[in-house]
Amino acid sequence: MTNEDLANVIFPNVSSDTSIYEKKYPERNLKEGAIVTRFAPSPTGFVHMGSLRTAFVSQFVSKNSGGVFYLRIEDTDGKRSIENGIEGIIKDLNDFDITIDEGALSETKSIGNYGPYIQSERKSIYQAYAKKLIEEGLAYPCFCTEEEIDSIREKQEHKKTRIGYYGAWTKCRDLSNEERIERIKNGEKYIIRLKSPGNFERKVVLNDLVRGKIEMPENDLDVVLIKSDGLPLYHFAHVIDDHLMRTTHVLRGDEWISSYPIHTQLFKLLRFEEPKYGHLGVVMKVDETGARRKLSKRKDPEAAVSYYHEKGIPIDAVKLYLLTIANSNFESWLSSNPDKSYNEFKFDFKKMSESGSLFDVEKLLNISKNYISKLTAEEVYANLEKFTAIYDKDFNKLIKNYKDYTTNILNIERVQKKPRKDYASYSDIKNHIWYMYDELFKPDKEDYDFQNIKDFNEINKILNLYLNKYYDFNDDKDTWFNKIKDMCDELGYASNMKDYKENPSNYKGNITDITTVIRVSLTTKAMTPDLYEIMKLLGPEKVSERFLIFNVD
Repeated sequence: MTNEDLANVIFPNVSSDTSIYEKKYPERNLKEGAIVTRFAPSPTGFVHMGSLRTAFVSQFVSKNSGGVFYLRIEDTDGKRSIENGIEGIIKDLNDFDITIDEGALSETKSIGNYGPYIQSERKSIYQAYAKKLIEEGLAYPCFCTEEEIDSIREKQEHKKTRIGYYGAWTKCRDLSNEERIERIKNGEKYIIRLKSPGNFERKVVLNDLVRGKIEMPENDLDVVLIKSDGLPLYHFAHVIDDHLMRTTHVLRGDEWISSYPIHTQLFKLLRFEEPKYGHLGVVMKVDETGARRKLSKRKDPEAAVSYYHEKGIPIDAVKLYLLTIANSNFESWLSSNPDKSYNEFKFDFKKMSESGSLFDVEKLLNISKNYISKLTAEEVYANLEKFTAIYDKDFNKLIKNYKDYTTNILNIERVQKKPRKDYASYSDIKNHIWYMYDELFKPDKEDYDFQNIKDFNEINKILNLYLNKYYDFNDDKDTWFNKIKDMCDELGYASNMKDYKENPSNYKGNITDITTVIRVSLTTKAMTPDLYEIMKLLGPEKVSERFLIFNVD
């Protein structure tokens, strides 16, 4: 019996003429230097921050080169797939505006000419290449049961030798084709293994985009190509898919480095051109003990991309942070080019950390503050309205009732050389501006902290004098401030901080104490944006009402 006979018994309805796929999926007509990348997750759960970084970097480098970024769903392990897993992945990418040029749009829809983009729908393609390898004597059926594989592993552990199906441990490698065909016809279960021509004593070299030259032993394992259900394992499927989809650059986690000898061997045996590989270090965080560990989907809420939507952290702020941890020179580039789009940044694989990226939520929030501070008040309002429509419907109704008023609040100290950076997220904003709305301003006296002045009689005296003698809604800012200074002099407070510092005992306090009384009485807060702007927006009626809480005559 020949190898062709064996192949026809295993795959009777599959053609081994793989040239039909080479014609169906031709070389892409792209400009020189264009990069074709992919994001290829399994539908086993939500997209976590490490995966989002990989997807974003893959999209970023392909877009900047005039190439193609596509989404491929690797669902050949049905046991691990979850319900609606594909839709969840697509939603997570869409929510972060990581758009694909090709790939799955849902379980039933896709775009692009190199599909199907869901691996379980490409079964006949994998089987065609597997059949070809069997015909060439480079693959064979293996009838070993799970118990036999476990027994091999136990013996290897006992002998303290390498674990795996290789060399003398390959029980089914040298069976005759006659015996193989007979056992198949008798209904024995089997899988298809690679008949590796490798030698563990030889080395293969990976010229990694991130890590440079890496040497590893050549693969000599007879790895599984096709499972008993007819679907491939990752090693075999991704090699075929990356070839037929004409992928030029594969970016993936560094846990796959050890699999590279298998993959490069498969590329050679299938006579495919190998793409360039870049293995990205893990995303880590510092735990409560100060130790670094991998960001955990189970332990760390910030690992889930949904966290950023629920917090209202802008998508572009997250992307700026991802570039910051992805390329060590991005932060300095951004500082030198504050008015440029991050899309103009030239990504450099050599500037990626080999040891992984430290995920710092505080740094992300600082980037987000800076990003939001550069938006117009109208943009902040629009984003806040979208966020609250989902996560705070009551506040959403309030700001929609007072759209112009809210926009003006958000504009306080925004249009200036150094705008305020109060808001790290859209979920922060309500906590910063609630006091501007009568509907939310229902404080008790214990909510007020007047800092240095504790005597309510003194507080009422200050507010009474200010309201009845000095306050005028129509004053410009300079006049407003000068009147407060005049009031300080009348009440025995230093209107000039220099004078106060030189002779503090000459005064009851200073101008900051006076403005704090006014500020706190209007907002309950000792720290707010510009007090003059707050008072202009509140207007004379609200200012008077809030002063009256303290029994101003």
